[in-house]
Amino acid sequence: MLLDGLFGARFAGEMIADKEGFFPPNVVLRAKPDDPDFVATVAREHAIGVTSGQKFLLGVWRGIPVTAFAASLLDTSSAIFTWESSGLRGPADLVGKRIGYRRGSEGEVLFDVMMAQLGLPRSQIVKVPYQDGLDALRSGAVDAVIADVGQEFTLSAPDYGRVRVIKPQDYGTHAPGLVYFASSDLLQDRPSTMGQVLEGLIKGWKFVYDDYSRSVTALVSYDPGGLSSDRVRLELQQQRPLVVPAAGRIAEFDESRWKMLRDALIFAKLGEETVPISQAVTYQVLRDVYRRSPNLAGSGAWSGVQAVK
Repeated sequence: MLLDGLFGARFAGEMIADKEGFFPPNVVLRAKPDDPDFVATVAREHAIGVTSGQKFLLGVWRGIPVTAFAASLLDTSSAIFTWESSGLRGPADLVGKRIGYRRGSEGEVLFDVMMAQLGLPRSQIVKVPYQDGLDALRSGAVDAVIADVGQEFTLSAPDYGRVRVIKPQDYGTHAPGLVYFASSDLLQDRPSTMGQVLEGLIKGWKFVYDDYSRSVTALVSYDPGGLSSDRVRLELQQQRPLVVPAAGRIAEFDESRWKMLRDALIFAKLGEETVPISQAVTYQVLRDVYRRSPNLAGSGAWSGVQAVK
């Protein structure tokens, strides 16, 4: 399995599944944070990968033969960050302000869609490119930044207690966060292996949120020099609603979020739909896993708080 990023809290389910032996023996976990065309790499290596819904869908539209089969983060982790003292409380307050962003990022795309859906004038917003969102806020170069929780913007930073978070999903703007996908050939040729991998991922996320005392220790052991228990625990708590929703099952993505992401990418003129969502996404692997192991959807999932050759 290939991860589109470095090991961290957002890949906690995968890391625990690997460490606890929940995967079939032929699955190896590798991070590829510097791969400029991650989706194509997964297809070329006939592997399983995890990346953002946006990268996946744009890859499919470019003709890369991959299929998504489950979700890791069920909704976007992108948000708008500002200081509590700024007086900015919601999207309407951002009109006329300087907003830090990364061009073409999922956060920028969803921000524009959110503002358009709310009927707010994007022309009155000054977008400022940034290298580090927190530094841009500290220096006063921007009034708010669009960033990903736990990746671009570390929740455990000392300043976090002074930060206010405006989430697009609170205003009706949704998109799949991180998704599990595989080369289409692998999915077709080895469906039983795909089911075993997904079952291992679900078990991994259950382990993460069932017992922090065990999961945090296991995660920190991946990088004891770069990770602290407090940081990992806080980031896990912050992303919990994206992994274990109040209503729903671990790894279960929502068709309406895919449609909203498709419309957002077309609205942003980042791509044109060349493959319908129904052909790029399958729900059958997830359904088979939960039918075969109904205990995976039991109350344990909600207590305490997602390359094959």
